[in-house]
Amino acid sequence: MAGIRIRKAEQADARRLSDIAYRAWESGIFPLLTDQVGLKQSEQRRLTQAVSETLPRIIVVEVDGIAVGWCSRATRRAYIPYLFVMPELQGHGLGSFLLRRMESMLELEGAERVQLETPADNVRAVRFYERQGYRILALRPDGRAAHEPFMSVHLEKKLLPFDGEIDDLDEE
Repeated sequence: MAGIRIRKAEQADARRLSDIAYRAWESGIFPLLTDQVGLKQSEQRRLTQAVSETLPRIIVVEVDGIAVGWCSRATRRAYIPYLFVMPELQGHGLGSFLLRRMESMLELEGAERVQLETPADNVRAVRFYERQGYRILALRPDGRAAHEPFMSVHLEKKLLPFDGEIDDLDEE
């Protein structure tokens, strides 16, 4: 795939990023759930809010200038709460590219490990993370939907933290 670029998210991306997240959820997670009245609308609102709350910590992957995936990180800890790629572009290395870039950013900040979670029934996602070097730490209830228990896989990867100072290239 030509024309691939990763950049920081901008406010103008918010609607597109919410749409990417919802479409990925709808194709990857929704089939694992029992459909309930309002479930899709509720998830759409939750993902829109997640984009809004994490926008300063989101990186976006573009193909030929069009945002097709994104990844965010938590504040003050090496945790990746969200990684989404448009369903029709999954399996082309874009998720791996995003994940490696986020891991590099965390390494530059000195992180020794990074953690994330994904639904246990989403075998494709669990295998994806295992191929990226993550190992399963625990299996636990998700907790978001008390009326429908959902297990979550907690994964971790060891990083190679940067040790030293980063020179400011603008000073030269």
